[in-house]
Amino acid sequence: MATADPHGAPHDVWLPIPPEEIDGLPTGLNYVHWDAGPEYPADPARCVFYAVPYMKDVETSLRPLARMSGLRVVQTLTAGVEHILPALDRLPPGTRLCNARGLHDASTAELALTLILAALRGIPGFVRAQDAGEWRHGFRPALADKSVLIVGYGSIGSAIEDRLTPFECARVTRLARTARETVRGPVHPLSALDALLPDADVVVLATPLTEDTRGLAGRDFLARMKDGALLVNIARGRIVDTDALLAEVASGRLLAALDVTDPEPLPAGHPLWRAPGVLITPHVGGPSSAFLPRAKRLLRDQLTLFAAGRPLRNTVAMAERNAEG
Repeated sequence: MATADPHGAPHDVWLPIPPEEIDGLPTGLNYVHWDAGPEYPADPARCVFYAVPYMKDVETSLRPLARMSGLRVVQTLTAGVEHILPALDRLPPGTRLCNARGLHDASTAELALTLILAALRGIPGFVRAQDAGEWRHGFRPALADKSVLIVGYGSIGSAIEDRLTPFECARVTRLARTARETVRGPVHPLSALDALLPDADVVVLATPLTEDTRGLAGRDFLARMKDGALLVNIARGRIVDTDALLAEVASGRLLAALDVTDPEPLPAGHPLWRAPGVLITPHVGGPSSAFLPRAKRLLRDQLTLFAAGRPLRNTVAMAERNAEG
C-alpha cells in the first residue's frame, strides 16, 4: 500500500473489496476499503478513484460523491450506470464514469439460458409438483428448433449467444442500437425491431436502460410477439411495461421469465408474483461465484491503466461541469 503524499495531493482509491485481497494493484496510490458503511475510511476530498460499492442502495453509494472534490474516476461494478448518471453534473469536470462491461457476461448469460430452459420446459411446475408429491408427466417445448431474438447485442448479448449455440436453435437474430457485422452474422438496428419480433419464439432483453429503451417492451412490442412466445428480461425492469405484460400473460398468450421487474424489489402481493406463465428470479444475474474474481481483475486492470496515465476502458460518460458551472 502506498504511503501518504507529503504534498497533500489527493491520491486515495476507495475500493469496495479489501485491497489486500486484490493481487497486483499498482504502487503509488493509497488504497482504502469502503463498502457503504456508516463511517468513511478517509477524507472523501482526497479520493481520486471511487469504485462504487456493489448491490448497495443508490442513496448510500452516491453519498460520498458530494465531498469528492478531487475525483477523477468513478468505476461501477455494474454494466448499467443509470444510478450514477444523475450525479454526473455534480462531479468535478473531467471525471470519467466507467462501467463494468464484461464483468457480468458469464454469470448473466448463464442465468438467461437457465430462465429460457426453465420456462420452456416447465421447471417451476415440476418443482411445485415435487413439493406436492405429484408425478405430472407430459410434453413441454424444447429450446431446440426455436428462433431466438436478442435485443441488445453487447458483450452480455454475445455471451448469451455463446451459450445458445449448442442447443440447436433454428435461428439466433441479433439486434442493437446500430447495425454492424460480426463473425456470427449481422446485428440489425433497433429500427428493425417491429419486423423481427413476429418471427421470434424467444425474445431476450439484454439492452441497457436509456431514454430510448425505457418502456421499449410496451403494449405494441408485446402485441407483435407471436402467440406462445417467451419474453426473457435480464436487463432492467423499466424496459418492460409491467401492466402491458400482465395483460398478455393473464390471457395466456405470452410467457415471461424475469430477473428484473418494475417495480423492484417486487413487493409482496404484486400481481406479477402469481401471474400465469411467469417465472421470476430476484435480480441475481450478476451476483454469483463468478463475480468476485472478475471484479478484482477489473479493478486491478483499471487502476494499472490509471496509475500509468493511460486511457481507461469502458468510459461511458464524463462530467463536463459541476453544480456551480
